[in-house]
Amino acid sequence: MRQEPDFFGDHELDLLFMARRLREALKVEGLLTEAGIDYLVETGTYTGGLLFKRELTGAFFYVAPVDTQRAQEVLVANRFRPYKEEAG
Repeated sequence: MRQEPDFFGDHELDLLFMARRLREALKVEGLLTEAGIDYLVETGTYTGGLLFKRELTGAFFYVAPVDTQRAQEVLVANRFRPYKEEAG
């Protein structure tokens, strides 16, 4: 279920997914709520575009590390691709 930042206290959260469209964000919210997973959603900017780079706004979904694997499984089962850190 959607929670406020205070719910998680000072705990580090894992970035689960970044929705680029409202419809996508609403679907992910529904899936996580239905699965009973507590999550935080915040808006943020990201860079998009190939030829013309521009800043766009998206919805960033975060979960507690204990829920990360289950939340990723819920997204994959519904054809969403969870965020994965790039090896660097």
